[in-house]
Amino acid sequence: MSIGVRRRMGVEERRQQLIGVALDLFSRRSPDEVSIDEIASAAGISRPLVYHYFPGKLSLYEAALKRASEDLAGRFAEPHEGPLGTRLLRVMRRFFDFVDEHGPGFSALMRGGPAVGSSATNALIDSVRQAAYEQMLAHLGVTEASARLELVVRSWISLAESTALIWLDGRRVPRAELELQLVHDFAALAAVSAAHDEDMALLLRTMVKDEPADGPFAELVGRLLSLAP
Repeated sequence: MSIGVRRRMGVEERRQQLIGVALDLFSRRSPDEVSIDEIASAAGISRPLVYHYFPGKLSLYEAALKRASEDLAGRFAEPHEGPLGTRLLRVMRRFFDFVDEHGPGFSALMRGGPAVGSSATNALIDSVRQAAYEQMLAHLGVTEASARLELVVRSWISLAESTALIWLDGRRVPRAELELQLVHDFAALAAVSAAHDEDMALLLRTMVKDEPADGPFAELVGRLLSLAP
C-alpha cells in the first residue's frame, strides 16, 4: 500500500497559486469583501503563510490585477485581416467575455476598490488603455495619430469602459446588442470628427471601403458619410 505525499510548492509556484485563487475570489465578489482568511482557506494554507508571500491584501490584489490586466489587454489583439467592423465586433465580444467573467472585480476597480489610487494600480489601468489604443491605431493602419484621431480612439475606449459598468448594474440590455452598439459608436465618432477634419474624412472612407453590405457598421457609416466634407 502506497501513501500519497503532498508535493511542496516552490516559492514562485505558490505565489502564482495565491494570485490565481485571489483573482477567482475577486472576480466573484468585490475585493473589499474578500478576506485574507478566505484566500488562505481557498488555497489550502494558513493565514500566516499568505503573509509570508504577500505583505498584505493590497499587494495580493495588485498582483491579481496585474494578471487580469495582461489578460484584458490581450483581448484587444486581433489579426489585421478582413473588414474593420467585423474585427472590432470580435474584440468587443472578447472584452465583454472578460467583463462577464470578472464582473465584481472589474466594477470595483473602475468605481473605486482597495487599490484604486495607488501608483501601481493606476499604471496597470493605463497600460490596458494604452494597449487598446495602440491596437486600434494598428487596425486603422496609422502609426502616428492626429489630435482628432487620438480624441476619437481614446473617447471610444472610455465609452466601452463606462458601457460595461452600466451593463454590469443589472444587465438590462442584451450583451450582444451592446457589443454591436459599441462598434457603431466607433464609426459614429469617426464620422462626426470627419465632418470637421479632411484627414479624418479620408480615414473614414478608408475604413469603410472594404466593408460588406451586411457588415457590422456598413449601413450606419453609409448614412453618416454625408457628414464628411
